[in-house]
Amino acid sequence: MEYDIKTHKREELIDITEYILQSIRKSNIKEGIVVVFTPHTTAALTINENADPSVKEDVLEFLNRKIPKECNIFTHLEGNSDAHIKSSLFGTSLNLIVSNGQLILGTWQGIYFCEFDGPRSRKFYVKIIRDNL
Repeated sequence: MEYDIKTHKREELIDITEYILQSIRKSNIKEGIVVVFTPHTTAALTINENADPSVKEDVLEFLNRKIPKECNIFTHLEGNSDAHIKSSLFGTSLNLIVSNGQLILGTWQGIYFCEFDGPRSRKFYVKIIRDNL
């Protein structure tokens, strides 16, 4: 399944857990794997706490201190080298387990789309792989 997402800031973490749960419900899968992928070199996916919104702010603040947008060592002409590095560190895909029709996540975990060079129109894909048990 393909999903479109509109980001609103240069950097933000957007909770996409409900999109993944919706894909699982539509598939009627009982056991298997869910692959989530985004085809962008300045975006990423991650799993982290979704109970306290300050976690998202803390993650972005830490990244920006360690990998600032303006850095005199970057040579990439587009001026978004920091976004490429952040995307590489987080990664563009996730593999998730479905057991007994339920997505396996920890109590406080959510799935995030990570925008590092927005605002933009983005895509992510969800692929359901059924166990043949």
